[in-house]
Amino acid sequence: MSKISYKAIKRVFDIILSIVFLLLFSPLLLLASLLIFLTDRKGVFVKEPLRYGLGGKEFRMFKFRTMIPDAHMELLGNPKYAKLKSKWEGNSNKLRVNEDPRVTWIGRILRKTDIDELPQLLNVLIGQMSLVGPRPTYKTEIEAHLKKYPKDEKYLKDVFLVRPGITGIWQVSGRNKISLHKRLSMEVEYAQNLNLIDDVKIFLKTPKVVLTRGGAYE
Repeated sequence: MSKISYKAIKRVFDIILSIVFLLLFSPLLLLASLLIFLTDRKGVFVKEPLRYGLGGKEFRMFKFRTMIPDAHMELLGNPKYAKLKSKWEGNSNKLRVNEDPRVTWIGRILRKTDIDELPQLLNVLIGQMSLVGPRPTYKTEIEAHLKKYPKDEKYLKDVFLVRPGITGIWQVSGRNKISLHKRLSMEVEYAQNLNLIDDVKIFLKTPKVVLTRGGAYE
C-alpha cells in the first residue's frame, strides 16, 4: 500500500470513528465539563502547553483541565512551586497525582480513568491528530530533553511527518515506564514503517492498557 493510500484510508477511519466515539461518550464529556466548571468556575480545557503536531507546527490539544487554571505556567514561573518544579524537572517532567497540589479533586478522577484525554477526539476530527500515532510533545519538554540528548533532534524530523495520536506505540508498550529517549526512537520506527495492520493492533491493545492502568504514572 502506498503512503498516499495509507494516509487517505486512515483519515477516513479517523473521521468516522471520532464522530462515533464523540457521540458515544457525549454524556460523559458533558458531565466532566460541568464538574470541572463548577469546581472553580474556570475554563474546561487546558490552555498550555501547546503541542507539536504535523510538520512540527504547534497546536492546542484539547484535554480536560485537571489542575488549577494556567497550571503549567504557574509551575514554570511562580516561586511558590519552585521545589515542585525542581522535582518535576528531575523526574523527566512527570509528577504523581498525589504529590502535585495543582491537581483538583475532579482532576484526580479524570486522570485515574484517562477521561481527561477524550476531548482529543475533537483534534482527530478536525485533522490535527489521529487516533493512532506518536504522542505529541511540547516545547519545554523537548528543549529540556535535547539538552541531555542533543542527538535525538534527528528523530523529530521523522516523527513530525506523522499526525500525533491519542494512542500509539508508546502507550501500549509501557507508557511512562519508557523514557522520552527510548520513546522517540520507537516512534521514529513507527513513522518509518507506517501500515494499517500495526495501527489496528495498537488501537485494539489500548482499552486493556487504559483499564489496567499499565505504565500510568499515578
